[in-house]
Amino acid sequence: MVIDVPFIWTAFVEILKALPLTLLITIGPLLGGLLIGIAVAAVRINSVKIITPIANVYVSFFRGTPAILHIMVIYLGFPLFINKLSRYYEWGFNANSIPIVVFVLIALSFTAGAYMSEIIRSGLLAVEKGQIEAAYSVGMNRFQSMKRIVFPQAFALSLPNLCNIFIGFLHTSSIAFIVSQKELNGAANIVASNNLKFLEAYIAAALIYWMLTMLIEGITALLERKLTVYNRGGVV
Repeated sequence: MVIDVPFIWTAFVEILKALPLTLLITIGPLLGGLLIGIAVAAVRINSVKIITPIANVYVSFFRGTPAILHIMVIYLGFPLFINKLSRYYEWGFNANSIPIVVFVLIALSFTAGAYMSEIIRSGLLAVEKGQIEAAYSVGMNRFQSMKRIVFPQAFALSLPNLCNIFIGFLHTSSIAFIVSQKELNGAANIVASNNLKFLEAYIAAALIYWMLTMLIEGITALLERKLTVYNRGGVV
């Protein structure tokens, strides 16, 4: 077997066309998951009655089951639920008109939220309580102390874990191909099948994933240096 090296570049260019969808399936759930994670972390840290057990079950379930199952359950289950509501309230609306990628984004947002909540919770708990008390002593209220003291430090402490989850979801986006979403991995499979050059297509896809991962790591390193400048005696 001889590797067709020039075809790797051809496949690279072809597969790269799927990058926008891959970024959507990666970044969309992370933003949705961030909102869910903040809410769940706040509930669990403050031990809100009734809601905390629900939050605990949510985190346990979504961390304890594979993301591919979340996609399949949402993809197969949500349309049934939406159609039933539509018939009951006579909306004249059918779930078939909803793009499949919407179900993928919803499923992965719930997945990301469970992991994000743990990252945010650990970041918030890592900030010393003495700093909050010091903020109160200089006249700050709770909102000001959280905004100016706690959240900046918690975010900086959480950056390495956030980078890991970003990379993890970039790779997880490849499972969207099971519901016919042509992201990078799906595009690689199509290019490989159409040209019967599987190794070259997968090498091209691997190079794209690798380059994206290095870009994410580079941006995270820059942010980390900026946000932890206070540790070196500077000012943010």
